[in-house]
Amino acid sequence: MPLIEVRELTKTYRVDGTAVPVLKGIGLSIEEGEFVAIVGRSGSGKSTLLQILGLLDRPSSGRYLLAGRDTAALDDEETAFLRSRTIGFVFQMFNLLARTSALENVALPMVYAGRPDRLERSRELLGLVGLSDRLDHAPSQLSGGQQQRVAIARALANAPRIIFADEPTGNLATEQADEIMRQLEALNARGLTVIVVTHDPEIAAHAGRVLHIKDGLLEKDVMSAGRRAPAPVAREAPPVQIARPPFSLAAFAEYARSALRATAANKTRSFLSILGILIGVGAVIAMLAIGRGAQKAMEARIRSLGSNLIIVYATAGSAGPHGFQPITWGDVRALSKLPHVTAVDPNSNGQVRVVYGNKNADTSVDGVTPAYPAMHDAHPYYGRFFTEAENLRMARVALLGQTVVNELFGHADPLGKTITLNRIGFKVIGIMPAKGASGFRDQDDVIIVPLMTALRRVLGQTYPFMVYVQCDDESAVSGVTAAVHALWQRRHHILPQQGDNLVVRDLTSIKELLSGTSKTMTLLLGIVAAISLLVGGIGIMNIMLVSVSERTREIGLRKAIGASRRAVLLQFLIESTILSFLGGLAGIALGWSVAFGMSHFAGWAAIVSPESVMLAFGFSVGVGILFGFWPARKASLLSPIEALRYE
Repeated sequence: MPLIEVRELTKTYRVDGTAVPVLKGIGLSIEEGEFVAIVGRSGSGKSTLLQILGLLDRPSSGRYLLAGRDTAALDDEETAFLRSRTIGFVFQMFNLLARTSALENVALPMVYAGRPDRLERSRELLGLVGLSDRLDHAPSQLSGGQQQRVAIARALANAPRIIFADEPTGNLATEQADEIMRQLEALNARGLTVIVVTHDPEIAAHAGRVLHIKDGLLEKDVMSAGRRAPAPVAREAPPVQIARPPFSLAAFAEYARSALRATAANKTRSFLSILGILIGVGAVIAMLAIGRGAQKAMEARIRSLGSNLIIVYATAGSAGPHGFQPITWGDVRALSKLPHVTAVDPNSNGQVRVVYGNKNADTSVDGVTPAYPAMHDAHPYYGRFFTEAENLRMARVALLGQTVVNELFGHADPLGKTITLNRIGFKVIGIMPAKGASGFRDQDDVIIVPLMTALRRVLGQTYPFMVYVQCDDESAVSGVTAAVHALWQRRHHILPQQGDNLVVRDLTSIKELLSGTSKTMTLLLGIVAAISLLVGGIGIMNIMLVSVSERTREIGLRKAIGASRRAVLLQFLIESTILSFLGGLAGIALGWSVAFGMSHFAGWAAIVSPESVMLAFGFSVGVGILFGFWPARKASLLSPIEALRYE
């Protein structure tokens, strides 16, 4: 069984719809250990024949048996395995990776083969071709002859049985060409089958057998009378074995290094790709932080009002059949005796003009009871609250909100000072904690005074406007609400079907409304930010498509030396993932900085949660994989020979 056997091999290309036959029924066989030269004029089909024999291309018809195995039955993964383990290529243009050292160029086929000793083996092979002192040199730092010797060492990486050389001396001076041919002769002497394509008779003279190709046909098959020793005795070629190499960390590390090199080689383009992901991730984190901060601020305000509170007030607009009926002191006492009620706080409010010295302001005054601080979590942070005794004797004492303090006193200490409310003097005994704005109202633009003082001395009212009712537990709110309505109807002699003018509100519904609104706004902000991430992903896809186009020859080289579709797909996926990964990291920093700036300088509540960071970062990496898949798949489906021919 010969190593290579070809029967009636044809190859036809289509150019602008016209069939152009290149090979027209070639038949030949090559034994293991031969040194064969394929010669002919340009366009005769010799390079096409070599590409088919090297499994870079497929014939249009005919049979090609490699060590008895019909190559037509092999899929792309199996042909990639054979190119990796059985075949070594030496190209006319060297085809070395430009940003890679000689050592790494030689090690590359072993990465795809899954060999763990690739660096040691690379050093050994470079020493074999006389380049032990050029291990770390890039191709641009080597002469043409040295680059071709690196290519020979790379072809030997996985101990192939066949060396294919396509015009290996075409770009070299005579002295360098002779050196390369001596290298190939030495390899043949060690038992390797060497097949060289050339148009130079002097190069063909180094071979033991010369195949003359003319117009796509094998014209002559002659033994050479050149300067080399006779070819080794032909022996039966053992059948080739195909096995898929397992995935290895070494291969993954090589793909990652290659991706990083490609990223670093195009810094501006890579930065523009990363920029889209950076802005998207930063926007997602910042928007979610603002939304979460607003929700937490809302929850804090609800807690300050009391989640177990009920607000009870009567309105003239909804008067029952008996007309408007205000809340009386008897109603207040009756409310305090309802089951699950722990405290009541009747309130009244109105607008007043406050004066201190030569400064004055219009503000609101709230008349409350001593139960107010505990029920509303509003203990004065400076000074004290008034007592029940002061409330009953209508003491003229007041606590100021922070806005009133700023307007009347600036940075001065207001405690103990006397202010006038509607020309009535009040002594300042405390300052209320800051609560901020609520809707269109500034909650700190207020003065707190005893309820009885407000009713009798300031507002001229008889009954409180509303009553806050505190339940012993949040779960009791609905039951107490029903009990309040029943109590009102009983005390004011109103039948259930008649309706009443009492409004009973609990903060649970307000909390749910605000919470739902906050979540909706957060979701909308997140969606808007996520759209920018998708735009960034499209940018990555465009850049990766450009990268595939620019590196088509590199892809062809990788496939020629054994890279499978899976390997090429994974390499480009890693590259797009690295871009989105770097963009995600930078986006996290940007989002955190924006959230901190809004919180620190604008006073907005912004909370960056680990969940939002993980969500944004995970989404960015997912976008890189998703939008990088199409370019990566496009690269993996390229034919090796078409990629190598790409200009």
